[in-house]
Amino acid sequence: MTAPDVPKRYHRTKLFLSLASTGLNWAYLFVLVMTPLAGWLARFTELSANPYIHFLLFGVVAGVAAHVFSLPLSFFSSYIVEHRYSLSNQTVAAWIWERTKSLLVGAVIGLPLALIFYWCLRTLGAWWWLPVGSLLFLFSIVLGRLAPILIFPLFYRFEPLEEDLPLKRRIEELCATVGMAISGVYRFNLSKSTKKANAAFTGLGRAKRVLLADTLLDQFSDEEILAVLAHELGHFKLKHIWKGMALGMVLTFLGLFVVARLHVSLSDGEVAALATLPWLALFLGVYGFVTGPLTNTYSRRHEFAADQYSVKLLGKSSALAEGLERLAELNLADRDPHPVVEFLFHSHPSIRRRLATLEVMNV
Repeated sequence: MTAPDVPKRYHRTKLFLSLASTGLNWAYLFVLVMTPLAGWLARFTELSANPYIHFLLFGVVAGVAAHVFSLPLSFFSSYIVEHRYSLSNQTVAAWIWERTKSLLVGAVIGLPLALIFYWCLRTLGAWWWLPVGSLLFLFSIVLGRLAPILIFPLFYRFEPLEEDLPLKRRIEELCATVGMAISGVYRFNLSKSTKKANAAFTGLGRAKRVLLADTLLDQFSDEEILAVLAHELGHFKLKHIWKGMALGMVLTFLGLFVVARLHVSLSDGEVAALATLPWLALFLGVYGFVTGPLTNTYSRRHEFAADQYSVKLLGKSSALAEGLERLAELNLADRDPHPVVEFLFHSHPSIRRRLATLEVMNV
């Protein structure tokens, strides 16, 4: 058993490092726009008469600088701290390779989006936010279908569960009960990176897959795994994914509109001027931080509802309670965070509150 104060110390450290990283990023952007640095950077990267190449060079140089500044905190948080609390299985080389792959995938995805964004900025001026918001919404739907097939396998090895495995048959029966069509049930090697456990449904429409971490399959009973998956089926049946996407769409359009207004006022109408673009990144970062508690509150309500659905679907609460207990132990979850911390930063209710709710149901 883990000492009670260890999860507290772990999460306190991770929260501090996350806030420090956010503050450092904001400080970097603030220095760019409040000093001649952004203007100098725009002139320094003007190596082509093509405005889109100029934009990409500016973005790459500014982005590499931001990455260099954030790298020490990122390494300390995702490698040093994870090893200090015996949660990571990665070597330094593996950490570097995984991060490099993430950057490369991000570049492949982000490049066309960035070019479309800049085209809208140059062509539509202050109205750039409307098509960009629409594009981001459509892109999120497309990515939801393609990620399980094209992106996830770049990071993990996926193997279909054996056909004669009783757990696989029970999962398929459970999905069929709620009308979810899935393309398969897969085991993936999460243990190559961490000792934590996880399970998820990924994809949209017929691209849905059940993904089970090897750490989950190796350390949890079939009943606990089914209870955790029944919780995820609750999200599906109660349409939480689509509701969350709808809220995200509203907040995205609102945020882009507000940020576009602020940007126009600070750029003297020259919205496509490269030296003013860090304002956009800074405003969007602050907006996301401010609206985070709203989306977290909404998400916590959905988590309680999915817990209740799991109990209703399986006819008992004990398996889910035991699964949550085991997940909390394995993932070093803070079972009872400070209410303010939970309100601001947690997308899931505390384990203590979830278990208390399940105990009341006591099925």
